[in-house]
Amino acid sequence: MKMNRERRRGGGGTGDNDNDDDNRFEEDEEDHQLRDDDCRLSKSKWRMTRRRSLSLLGSDDVDQYIVGGLERDFAIYAGARSRLSSSSSPSSKFHRFLIRPDNRWYVTWTHLMVIFAVYSSFFTPFEFGFFRGLPENLFLLDVANQIAFFIDIIVHFFVVYRDHNSYHLVYNLNLIALRYLKSRFFLDFFGCLPWDSIYKACGKKEVVRYLLWIRLSRACRVIEFFQKLEKNIRINYLFIRITKLIVVELYCTHTAACIFYYLATTVPPEKEGYTWIGSLKLGDYSFSHFREINLWMRYTMSLYFAIVTMATVGYGEIHAVNVREMIFIMIYVSFDMILGAYLIGNMTALIVKGSKTERFRDKMTDFIRYINRNKLGKDISDEIKGHMRLLYDNRCIEYAVLQDIPASIRTKISQKLYEPYIKEVLLFKGCSLGFIKQIATRVHEEIFLPGEVVIEQGNVADQLYIVCHGDLEEVGTGEDDEEKFLTHLHTYSSFGEASFLCNTPQPYTIRVRELCKLLRLDRQTFLEIIAIYFFDGRIILNNLLEGKDSNLQSKIEESDITLYIGKPESELATRLNCAANDGDFYRLKCLVGVGADPKKTDYDGRSPLHIAASKGYEDIIHFLIEKGVDVNISDNLGNTPLLEAIKNGHGRVASALVKADASLTIDDAGGFLCTTVARRELDLLKRVLANGINPNSKNYDYRTPLHVAASEGLYSMAKLLIEAGACVFSKDRWGNTPLDDARIGGNKNMIKLLEVARTSQMSCPKLDKMQRRKCTVFPYHPWDPKEERRQGVVLWVPQTMDELINTAKEQLKHLAGSCLLLSENGGKIIDINMISDDQMLFLVTET
Repeated sequence: MKMNRERRRGGGGTGDNDNDDDNRFEEDEEDHQLRDDDCRLSKSKWRMTRRRSLSLLGSDDVDQYIVGGLERDFAIYAGARSRLSSSSSPSSKFHRFLIRPDNRWYVTWTHLMVIFAVYSSFFTPFEFGFFRGLPENLFLLDVANQIAFFIDIIVHFFVVYRDHNSYHLVYNLNLIALRYLKSRFFLDFFGCLPWDSIYKACGKKEVVRYLLWIRLSRACRVIEFFQKLEKNIRINYLFIRITKLIVVELYCTHTAACIFYYLATTVPPEKEGYTWIGSLKLGDYSFSHFREINLWMRYTMSLYFAIVTMATVGYGEIHAVNVREMIFIMIYVSFDMILGAYLIGNMTALIVKGSKTERFRDKMTDFIRYINRNKLGKDISDEIKGHMRLLYDNRCIEYAVLQDIPASIRTKISQKLYEPYIKEVLLFKGCSLGFIKQIATRVHEEIFLPGEVVIEQGNVADQLYIVCHGDLEEVGTGEDDEEKFLTHLHTYSSFGEASFLCNTPQPYTIRVRELCKLLRLDRQTFLEIIAIYFFDGRIILNNLLEGKDSNLQSKIEESDITLYIGKPESELATRLNCAANDGDFYRLKCLVGVGADPKKTDYDGRSPLHIAASKGYEDIIHFLIEKGVDVNISDNLGNTPLLEAIKNGHGRVASALVKADASLTIDDAGGFLCTTVARRELDLLKRVLANGINPNSKNYDYRTPLHVAASEGLYSMAKLLIEAGACVFSKDRWGNTPLDDARIGGNKNMIKLLEVARTSQMSCPKLDKMQRRKCTVFPYHPWDPKEERRQGVVLWVPQTMDELINTAKEQLKHLAGSCLLLSENGGKIIDINMISDDQMLFLVTET
């Protein structure tokens, strides 16, 4: 097999002249059908079959494909697939009786039947006009002709055909018979009947002889033969076309001549002198007894009269005599005007070289020369020829017509044709209608034959494909170089997304199983659309990530398409913040209207709500709240919109935020309050305390704002904090209370204020308890698994560690022994002042 493959490759790639390749092309044209490619073949066998498939696509396939039309084929695609599943493989019982259309004996038989068809097409009008019962010698020839066509009828019931929808060969005898019965079986059958014998058996009734014209249906074989010759680049196109036009003219005049003679011989004998031939005189010779003249002389006169009438150049010596002849001549001359226009139009087309077939021949010739010059090899040559023949249909004319239509109408046509398919693609699920319409107007339609590979495994795809109609398969190749079938792709499917969007190698090979129509979108066009509808890009990215494994998800998230989609989002977020900073309410609404997300933040984590709150733009605040922006969102520094409004003294904005359920949550409330006091920002301190911030919040040194105010001698701030509920008993990391710091500072007024506050707080147990710290102690190690964890207890933090440990042991009924307390990180707590309010502690034995 390998040697045969190499031999074929060598023959296809070393052709140095056009004749060798022309011969191969002619063989392609003479073969009527594609080879059947079974997708379950091994890899090597499949490749050999695929090369034969492309090389054996014949012109008859193309012609049938043109007549059927792509749209009609795809419209019945769903029904065809169900019956093909049982008909695409030969039946074991009748396999030896089936005939493949590319069989050389069958091809020879079809050429022989063309000769019989030519004879029958010309002899049938002659028999109708000149004979009332065939003579013995002609009768035997006619019988032989009808026997040949009867045998051809039987042969047609065993000829395998290729389904238009899937391009699979159909071996089912029932489907073959049904197809032939629906096409031209009855015309062929009635044409084979012995009408001469039937005419005599019926008492020579003239009506029976009209049924002879059924045999003219055989002229279709001659027309198909000429169509095949026209696409054969080895034969001069001008010669074939002129020959065809001459044959058409001769056949029309021959048929008219036979009808003219028939009109003259079907009148009563006594009135034969009142016919065109009976009244004819040439000099002194009269044709009143024309039946006695030689047959060929009568035929020559009839043909002469038909040609002169057709050309309308007669001098009056031959003319219609009776009404029947006048009616027929009127019809005949009217038909001749159409025939003349047809002949002149075709001659003109030959001169200007404008026919579609000739353009196809010229393009195919150029391709063959290019292939030979560059020695591309048989595989590529076969693929080019197969696609050229496939494109040789009415769609080429449709594209040319569309180029003359305004762009707006072309856009509507594209949306009408392709939008229903794009809407159903999972990759574009949830995208806006405008984005879908843009994709529909920018895609390109492509047709692929069975066996062709659309995307190969390992290649980076720069095209995204959407399946309109057809059947494809995903095939993966393992380390042992064996193909493994993965899944089928049908209508509304898409493939190549990950490779297309992320510039990663295609994980699977996509191969065509049945004739399919795909929509192709190139990467550059997609990026241009995403640049406009960038908010749909995030939807597409989320759809792409859905259902993918973690490894592929990480690759997608790190790809350039993620950065490309995120870049306009960041830019738009910055533009929104600029509009909010400038107080440009109209511009901000316009940006949100075109798709900008007001919930997005800039590089500092600041949203438009942060900016508007800091500037005090109340109308923008209300608009953003209506759009669902989180009122408690924090920036990178931990600032919320409410805190920004409080900092800058915008009371009405702060009130609006509070009404929208905003709360003053600060990540490091103790540090913030201590800094505020140190900066002597009394107004800010008043505002934050009025909005519910805890005045006993501590910084990293466990110092409260009252510690800072006492040490700095800030009497008004200390008084404000005490009135807000600041505790004078709080101790910092070094065990100092605010009163201790005041005594170190020596401010008598401050010392007096704190002593009065201490006395007041000591006399109020409820207040004292409110200011005390509490903690939650659990009877297990913080690193224990979840199933070993148990319920804890909330305790007030006492003055010493021993007191806290003993209370916890008593409440938790812990085992006796020496115990210690651990933090959440597993660290040992050695000082009671290290415990903050609401801290989680863990009681464990020292062992």
